[in-house]
Amino acid sequence: MSIQKVSAALMAAAMLVACSKAPPEQPAQPVPVAASAASAALPASADRWLGRWQGPEGTLLELAGSAGAYRVTVRNLDGPRSFDATAEADAAFSFVRDGVKETVRPGSGADTGMKWLADKRDCLVVKAGEGYCRD
Repeated sequence: MSIQKVSAALMAAAMLVACSKAPPEQPAQPVPVAASAASAALPASADRWLGRWQGPEGTLLELAGSAGAYRVTVRNLDGPRSFDATAEADAAFSFVRDGVKETVRPGSGADTGMKWLADKRDCLVVKAGEGYCRD
């Protein structure tokens, strides 16, 4: 085979590869907190929020786990539901509930926006109207 034929064959192969359809992109998978370099500093600050937090009318939020493997359980009037959670750098936790990323952050009773918790100081807030406190 001559050099020209080999060169033509290589060029044709390169063009086929360049023009071929790329495989569909896979959605990015969340990186567990334990796998990131920043997570080494998180557990000490994040672990202080672990435990049970009471809301009004028998609702509660419970944070469990350690070293980057966390679980959030929310009990509302419909019953308890649990979600995998990750610690965030700002002493918060995040989890996905019904396709929405929720963030659990420290705050006061007033921050919850709930009159039943307004006088509390040690609270966790998910969003306005959803908060849990320790007495």
